[in-house]
Amino acid sequence: MAGKAWKNVDKDGVQSLYREFSFENFREALSFVNKAGELAEKSNHHPDVTLGWGYVKLWLTTHSDGGVTEKDHELARQIDQLTD
Repeated sequence: MAGKAWKNVDKDGVQSLYREFSFENFREALSFVNKAGELAEKSNHHPDVTLGWGYVKLWLTTHSDGGVTEKDHELARQIDQLTD
């Protein structure tokens, strides 16, 4: 199971795991997105990402299965470790 900060939400009619991360500035937020992107590439499982000044929003879903699966929870756990 993903950490408590992840929420189950409906995104465009599909259940997703969602979390927003806060950073001091755009550079830190971008660095985080790049690190999360590397994890996504390694797992061949890619989140939807919104990047802005001092924040990142991520949505995880397994589109081929129509919702949240263990793949999403596993990637969420890996992403959580980036902020520890």
